[in-house]
Amino acid sequence: SEIGFYVPPGYGPLFFVLALLTFMVTLLGNGVVMWVIVTDKSLHRPMFVMVCNLVVCDLLGATAVLPRLVMQFLTGQKAIAYIPAITQAFCVHSYGVAMQTILAVMAYDRYIAVCEPLRYHSIMTSARLHCCCALAWFVTALLVLVLFSFHNNVPLCGRTIKHVYCSNRAILSLGCISTPVSNIYGLAMTWSLSTGAFLIIAFSYTKILSACLKQGRSDRSVRTKAFQTCATHLMVYMIYQIAGVVLIMLYRFPSVSRDIQKFFGIVVLVFPPLVNPFIYGIFTKDLRGSVRKRFTARIHHKN
Repeated sequence: SEIGFYVPPGYGPLFFVLALLTFMVTLLGNGVVMWVIVTDKSLHRPMFVMVCNLVVCDLLGATAVLPRLVMQFLTGQKAIAYIPAITQAFCVHSYGVAMQTILAVMAYDRYIAVCEPLRYHSIMTSARLHCCCALAWFVTALLVLVLFSFHNNVPLCGRTIKHVYCSNRAILSLGCISTPVSNIYGLAMTWSLSTGAFLIIAFSYTKILSACLKQGRSDRSVRTKAFQTCATHLMVYMIYQIAGVVLIMLYRFPSVSRDIQKFFGIVVLVFPPLVNPFIYGIFTKDLRGSVRKRFTARIHHKN
């Protein structure tokens, strides 16, 4: 079973409504972005195909945690069987890894689009695009499967996970034996993945900034469009990284209450998927225009 949040008497329904609303807005926002990109042929371009992959990743993170949290607030039931616990942990870790691999692929795509505009379509062909997206998910699956392979032959002695949701570390901490190899692999995987993604994104955006400043001298519209396109991607990356750093910092200070740690543990998983669709919708001109056009057309059709 999970410890979950401490819910003061009488506050269960309020927490339930807030969690349910968050889940519904997340589903609606990401669903609208996905629907518009899939149905609008003018958005069938590499950047938006990658945004679709990011939407799938966001939905994976949100659905791994929120439905169970909603039911927990509604019924007070905190027990969870071993297979659902492993499944939830697998989805949580897959979300964390895929977010970074997909954002790294998106940075590579933006780098080619801005720095090699004339060769962009010959470099980022449909085959290469799908290969890049498949690679992002393949690396995710491989890293997380290896992480969870350490659960084989580890008998569990504990019964209570001291968190709101299940994770690899939380489940293995219930084991009757220590798992140093899993700890080392987990740390090495996290460090190398975060560093690798950061280096790719930093390299891409340094080159993009340099190209924008050069091109911007002769054509301001080029610079504006490049900044608009890249601002969305950087904002999504920064929100994810800041949330992660806040969580790590909180766990380094034992004086911080467990409930605050648990709250931020949920925020890291829930906040990016909740706000990302709005970031795309506000800052990506083509997507914003397509959403407006679709809904205007539907309103006129009903009238």
